[in-house]
Amino acid sequence: MRIKLQTLLTLALTFSLSLSAIAQGQSRSKSKLQSFDVIIRGGTLYDGSGRPPIKADVGIKGDRIAAVGNLSRATAPTIVDARGLAVAPGFINMLSHSETSLIRDPRSLSEIKQGVTTQIFGELSMGPLNDQMKQRLREQQENFASFIGAATIRENVIGLEDKPPTPGQLDQMRELVRNEMEQGALGITTALIYPPAFFAKTDELIELCKVAAKYKGKYTVHMRSEGNQLIEGVQETIRISREAGLPAEIYHLKAAGVSNWPKMDQVIRMIEAARRQGLKITANMYTYPAGGTGLDAAMPPWVFDGGREAAYKRLQDPDVRKKIADAIRTPTNEWENLYLLSGSPDRILLASFRTEKLKPLTGKTLAEVARMRGKDPVETIMDLVLEDRSRIGTIYFLMSEDNIKKQIRLPWVSFGSDAASIAPEGVFLKSSAHPRAYGNF
Repeated sequence: MRIKLQTLLTLALTFSLSLSAIAQGQSRSKSKLQSFDVIIRGGTLYDGSGRPPIKADVGIKGDRIAAVGNLSRATAPTIVDARGLAVAPGFINMLSHSETSLIRDPRSLSEIKQGVTTQIFGELSMGPLNDQMKQRLREQQENFASFIGAATIRENVIGLEDKPPTPGQLDQMRELVRNEMEQGALGITTALIYPPAFFAKTDELIELCKVAAKYKGKYTVHMRSEGNQLIEGVQETIRISREAGLPAEIYHLKAAGVSNWPKMDQVIRMIEAARRQGLKITANMYTYPAGGTGLDAAMPPWVFDGGREAAYKRLQDPDVRKKIADAIRTPTNEWENLYLLSGSPDRILLASFRTEKLKPLTGKTLAEVARMRGKDPVETIMDLVLEDRSRIGTIYFLMSEDNIKKQIRLPWVSFGSDAASIAPEGVFLKSSAHPRAYGNF
């Protein structure tokens, strides 16, 4: 979060004593000779409620806040001078992709160091899985998430093909949602620019969300468009919230592409109008003008109809390659063309590769790699994805700093890194990272 106050310490464990009560002179502490493991003295305390901050001390025992108030007579082996600094509860990362990084390194350093103490996984989920999905995810070292991926449900029942569910399949999908919600899932999540999520129609999503709504679940979404069809994407999100009867959260709110930057004002008006009507529509964001996803996201979703192996076969077929290249070069509202939305291959930065052979290209732009290879940038996209047989982590410069400033001020906007928790060491040094992993908060 971009705040002027420096955050000294973030504690999500619990501000169990209300700051408003402290301000009225109430304190949990009665003893004059209290002792703690740590005392944070003289800080300005923010409790996250929106109430005015107060000056107070914080006493910590073990991993718990034991007292908040005037602790001038208390003792502790560790005293932290917080005068002039802010003390606050830990930040909640509303969109984390630490599903696998926490298996590698449970310290979660890039999150903890910027004050994040709670991570919510979304856009996809690591369950429910059938046997084929388990095998594929074992190969990719994937794990689990707290929301249920609508695309995961779809793949479990329908597969990776672009086709609607039959009535019987839709019943199966509803039952999977019901089971997962009963096991503690937070709701339904999806990322509608990526296949197979892209293949789901609005009515399908509404039906899944209706089940989640019965368990007080939430719908979280990377909208079908953040660019040319941004307004329509917001309309779809509001419709799903209204018809399914559950809250909706827009992931990494943005207007992507220079021609779409002016749409943010209308988006804000639409969401605030829906909120006045009683719908619980919120959003989160990362505080950078560049997005991060795969280089494969520059290709049309139909390339991945049937899965990644089907896509690699298409990329080896000269006739199909020409169709893919034409689709990438052609402006469209049918899918989110990140290549064109970036405005130039110079604004597309290659960040991570799977194969050692291609890792030297890390940190170069698509334009640079195309020149090195003597190829057209669009041909280079297809070549690289086929050679690496991966998504290829890519940073796309898409957004407006002015819109970022507008969004940060909104009370219904929270923050999500849209990144994994990592550390500048070990396996994490094999790829570059979007700075949001370290600096979003």
